[in-house]
Amino acid sequence: MDTPDLRSAIERYHAECFGWALSCCGRDRVEAEDVLQTSYLKVLQGRARFDDRSSVKTWLFGVIRNTASEERRRVFTRRRIGEAQAAEAVHVTVQPGVTAAEDAQRNAQLVIALASLAPRQREVLQLVFYHDMTIEDAAVVMGVSLGTARTHYERGKSRLRVLLGVEPS
Repeated sequence: MDTPDLRSAIERYHAECFGWALSCCGRDRVEAEDVLQTSYLKVLQGRARFDDRSSVKTWLFGVIRNTASEERRRVFTRRRIGEAQAAEAVHVTVQPGVTAAEDAQRNAQLVIALASLAPRQREVLQLVFYHDMTIEDAAVVMGVSLGTARTHYERGKSRLRVLLGVEPS
């Protein structure tokens, strides 16, 4: 893929890439902007190469995830302390007949429930539900096998049902 095509892909997926960078950076906007800029530079300078083994979107998300991981390792090494992962803000659309207070309460419950999931479970659910990826694409982004991604996906959904008191359908 040549540079003009990469630029076009970056422009097309920028909003989603920024949302993913925010998630990868614990909702820290400044860090997410830095990670995203570094990721785009890797792509445009050829340090990250698209190899047609996945979609461009999936590949970009993988570059962002890897860049965020590299940044976290750098920060950890410099500071010698771990970083706490913040709960991800989630927007749930208001259903007809639901008050703003009820909607806010549901959102708060969902944020708390998501924060209590194992990191890989939370990550695969976010990629599938909020970034419209398949489980296969999520596996590529996460750098895990398809079976591992499916396991985390199913366990995450089951755990969310329990935490939110929702009966399985």
